[in-house]
Amino acid sequence: GGLVDGVLVGCDRVARNGDTANKIGTYALAVLARAHGVPFYVVGPLSSFDQEAADGAAIVIEQRPAAEVSTLGGARVTPEAAGVWNPAFDVTPAGLVTAFVTDAGVLRPPFEASIAAALAVNP
Repeated sequence: GGLVDGVLVGCDRVARNGDTANKIGTYALAVLARAHGVPFYVVGPLSSFDQEAADGAAIVIEQRPAAEVSTLGGARVTPEAAGVWNPAFDVTPAGLVTAFVTDAGVLRPPFEASIAAALAVNP
C-alpha cells in the first residue's frame, strides 16, 4: 500500500443523490483518491443533508469577494474588465464518494436509497 489508506472530508451540504458541497479542493481530493484507488469518505451530521436538493446542481454555492483573487497587497493584479469566479465551495459528484459517515451510521451506495432511508428515520 501507499502512505494513505483513506481520505475523510467534511461536508457543508449533501444533495439527495449524494453530490456533496464542501470547501474548495474537496473535489480534487476525491478525484485523486479515485485515481489512486483510495476510499473517499464524507463525514458529517444528517443536518447537512438537504432533502430539497435533488443533486449538486441544486446546491447554491456562495461566491467569495472578487478582490480576494483580483488584488494582492491592495494592488489590482487583473485587468479591470476581467471577470472573477471565486466560489467558496466545490461540488463532488456522488460517484466519487465511497460512503458517508453520519450521526445515523454509515450510508453506502446507492445513495438515493440510503440517504432517503436515514432521513426518514431521523427527520
